[in-house]
Amino acid sequence: MPKPRYQRRKEDRPQEITEAALEAFAEKGYAATRVEEVAKRAGVSKGLMYLYFKTKEELFKAVVKSVVIRRIDQLIGNIETTDLSSEDFIRGPLLSFMKQVPGSPVAIVIRLLISEGPRHPDLVDYYYENVVAKGLAAITGFVEQGVKRGEFRKSVITELPQLFLAPVMLSIIWGIVFKTRQLDTDKLIETQIDMLLTHIKA
Repeated sequence: MPKPRYQRRKEDRPQEITEAALEAFAEKGYAATRVEEVAKRAGVSKGLMYLYFKTKEELFKAVVKSVVIRRIDQLIGNIETTDLSSEDFIRGPLLSFMKQVPGSPVAIVIRLLISEGPRHPDLVDYYYENVVAKGLAAITGFVEQGVKRGEFRKSVITELPQLFLAPVMLSIIWGIVFKTRQLDTDKLIETQIDMLLTHIKA
């Protein structure tokens, strides 16, 4: 029999609240989700929740940190320490990371930004600065490193690292708009990577 939530360790509470917030945001959207509902889902009082997160915006940022920033930071750490060639890293860890995104909680966060971002520009700015900008910079740096190693040639891709993200974003948007029209997202992402590497290989 599982333990009641109030008997769990105190240090687990922020993560439990964050998980409850993600569930609520996924079901109702950011604007329609009430703080009281998140507290109820997490099995804590509203007052206790406010000890950890002062506002709903702080709660959203905690969700982003938990499900997105952690993954991005891990990928960047792998880029900085890998012994793989540039092409092998792109076809290996980077491709694997990209394939996981459309079916992950990351897609839920992006869906929220697409649907509610215009009404909450501060949340969009936070996501861009802490996720998108970091990811684009890491991809640009890695491609430029490949150029220095002689693996890649100079190309416009260093100016447009968004080309790496394009099939992932399309996969997420497709899933939102055309729910009943299946898309082989793995194949889409693999094909885009193949085309990009064919274009930039020295």
